[in-house]
Amino acid sequence: MPLTLTKFNIPHSSQSKLSSLTLHYPATHQSIMSRDPLVVGNIVGDVLDPFVRSASLRVIYNGKELTNGSELKPSAVANQPRVEMRGRDSRTYYTLVSDMFSLIWFGCMSLNLSAQLEQVGQDAKLLDLIGNPIEVFFLAVMVDPDSPSPSNPTKREYLHWLVTDIPETSNATYGNEIVAYESPRPTAGIHRFVFVVFRQSIRQTIYAPGWRPNFNTRDFAAAYSLGDPVAAMFFNCQRENGCGGRR
Repeated sequence: MPLTLTKFNIPHSSQSKLSSLTLHYPATHQSIMSRDPLVVGNIVGDVLDPFVRSASLRVIYNGKELTNGSELKPSAVANQPRVEMRGRDSRTYYTLVSDMFSLIWFGCMSLNLSAQLEQVGQDAKLLDLIGNPIEVFFLAVMVDPDSPSPSNPTKREYLHWLVTDIPETSNATYGNEIVAYESPRPTAGIHRFVFVVFRQSIRQTIYAPGWRPNFNTRDFAAAYSLGDPVAAMFFNCQRENGCGGRR
């Protein structure tokens, strides 16, 4: 389903380089509304609103890369994972940064190009107004929406990790750890542990919350003007000897 282009102002210097622009919803936009694991697992709803993925996310525990809905025991996640994120190779979205690009759910798209487009296509790069490449940084949070138990999540969301200023393609250990990693130790039922990634338009001061329980990813993103997530992933975890359902 094509997007409706309602505003498209291109600087005169860029008009000769941009002959046409065709924008479509990516496949992930369609799947996140139906069979996407984030929807099936109620991550969209309990933690996040619907969003369009525009970055890739890899989470690796002890050499094992996660997929959405992976089943892990506490011993497997005792140490912080390797987390990597980067923009998709297709630069439909990455020729524009967040403060120049807005996508309204089920609405239309508004574009206002105030930076130069060096090239449109697979190798497109975003330059600032004097021609320098713009750095891309990410912010990652890890939360448990099922604390202390899925049937009575009075501490939703419990904050397990918060890292900012992660350079694109780098491990999260190269970022600024605001809240140290706390390993999952569920005591009742199967808990979902959710990684959420936001793109930072600038390096900014992020303060650690006063406490881990009752963190709210939506409110946090709004407070720091982070916009919508660009990627998310979750895994399930229960007690080491647990074998029951969610409860």
